[in-house]
Amino acid sequence: MRFWQQSATSWGAAAKRSGGRMTGVDWPNLVTMFFDQADRLGERPFLWAKHEGQYRPMSWRQVAAGASEFARGLKAIGVGQGDRIMLVAESRPEWLIADLAIMAAGAITVPAYTTNTEADHLHILENSGAKGAIVSTHKLAGPLLAAANRSADAAFVITIEPPDTHHQPGVEVIAWEEVIARGQHDHTNVVEAAAKLSRTDSACIIYTSGTGGAPKGVLLHHGAILHNCAAALEALEELGLGDEVFLSFLPLSHAYEHTAGQFFPIFIGAQIYYAEGLDRLSANLIEARPTIMTAVPRLYEVLHQRITLGVRKAGGRKEKLFRFALNVGVRRYQGNLGLGDRLVDPLLDRFVRDKVRARFGGRLKALVSGGGPLNTEIGMFFTALGLCILQGYGLTESAPLITLNRPNKVKIDTVGPPVKDTEVRIADDGEILARGELVMQGYWRNEPATREAIRDGWLYTGDIGEIDEDGYIRITDRKKDIIVNSGGDNLSPARIEGTLTLRREIAQAMVYGDGRPHVVALLVPEMEWAREWARSAGKAANLATLADDGDFRKALGKAVDEVNRSLSIIQKVRKFIIVAKPFTIENGQLTPTMKLRRHVIRQAYGTPLDALYS
Repeated sequence: MRFWQQSATSWGAAAKRSGGRMTGVDWPNLVTMFFDQADRLGERPFLWAKHEGQYRPMSWRQVAAGASEFARGLKAIGVGQGDRIMLVAESRPEWLIADLAIMAAGAITVPAYTTNTEADHLHILENSGAKGAIVSTHKLAGPLLAAANRSADAAFVITIEPPDTHHQPGVEVIAWEEVIARGQHDHTNVVEAAAKLSRTDSACIIYTSGTGGAPKGVLLHHGAILHNCAAALEALEELGLGDEVFLSFLPLSHAYEHTAGQFFPIFIGAQIYYAEGLDRLSANLIEARPTIMTAVPRLYEVLHQRITLGVRKAGGRKEKLFRFALNVGVRRYQGNLGLGDRLVDPLLDRFVRDKVRARFGGRLKALVSGGGPLNTEIGMFFTALGLCILQGYGLTESAPLITLNRPNKVKIDTVGPPVKDTEVRIADDGEILARGELVMQGYWRNEPATREAIRDGWLYTGDIGEIDEDGYIRITDRKKDIIVNSGGDNLSPARIEGTLTLRREIAQAMVYGDGRPHVVALLVPEMEWAREWARSAGKAANLATLADDGDFRKALGKAVDEVNRSLSIIQKVRKFIIVAKPFTIENGQLTPTMKLRRHVIRQAYGTPLDALYS
């Protein structure tokens, strides 16, 4: 982190010459917003990342110095107005610094997932026409360099960590420090130059994660993201926002984290801790002690499974007390607390809910859920345990926020009302439409898809919903994911899958049945439950073996039967296949935000699924 410290003073002088200001929602662009906040907050801690096992901070001034230096370096190697620069890295301080520097140089950031294959990278490089790319580690550099060497437009790859000295000839490979060194003789006032960008200038091209096919590039302007930030502030101000701390867990290449986990914290002058991954999340929560956390429903499902598993293992009085606290919490949400409940509720807060809140660091104001539908029972679970969980809704094409529940009026089965300065209406066929500055500029190099998605200024979301008497929106279906059975009935697979995975026996599920007489499913058993069952049955706890075991299948079938009792006739799962290997990001069956890649899973299991109908 040495180079940020070295240039902090020089950046401060440049900011003063440019006349740093704090103008709130009137900021002309994202870069000016950041530099204004850095000028105001100076030496206060901003970004926290692990170094030698400990979280260590970088100040606002250090980050501003790094962004300025890197922006000058990018210009020195030929990056100019409108160029696209691909960014492939884990969530870390350099990600944010690179993003700001790319925009400050007048270019457009093209984030890409670290899980992308060479083919994925090549698609994005060729579709975006990226002039170059930035990558973090040797492991990630391999597939990116292979793709860059096949790309007609890519001229260089910048490596955050020292480059591989055995790199084969091809695109120029430049170390991060070398880029900065090349810009040392450029005395451009980056702050002044950035101020010339307007809200209508393009900021980034974010490629959709490809749940149904090849990803499209969503072109977002500065104003769309600034609109989201101002709207989020208005929606969350009931929390009493002050010196906030965020734990950034999701990939920054996803529109949700890009806005909610990076630019919104900048907008309100908050600190950001970078999580180390799912396996270290519990420890990071206690270390960072966040006040706000944004995550996808799948993460909350995982946390729900971990908490309930721990409670079951504890058993006895602890489990009974926990269940009692849950029931009382549900009644409190419903407004049905009796006299006895009111008397014991403060004690349950102290002896149960405070312990759960401590697992999240002890000072959490809100959990925000987005990026997919949150199962109502999962939302109720955390609410009943005294955590404020706010479900929102949006999509990459809206930067992404369209609606958000309000802290003082949470409706768990809805995604909340529209955020500030956002219009929402329901089309005649039930599709949700949105309009406002938040709407994308279009799909990069794809005019037909743009014309289909944006009509008369309205963004056609592809989701089906309804608006209740309070203006809260309830999502009822997803157009693209709807299963239409052979009888012509429409049903939502996500709803059935969410109900299945609430069972302790089932870790993951995908249902199938488009054009078929009934629904079938792929089920991934929950490993801890499978081990317990195998131990009691005197069998080896190996999912590959258990998947063909008749008794194990009957045990899992009982769980499916229980779920079917709560489903309508057309939703019932008639048959299922046990999947020994979970759906993961690594095997390409989940997106980086843990959504099912249905087309990939269907390709892998299409034949056995079709066989269930024979």
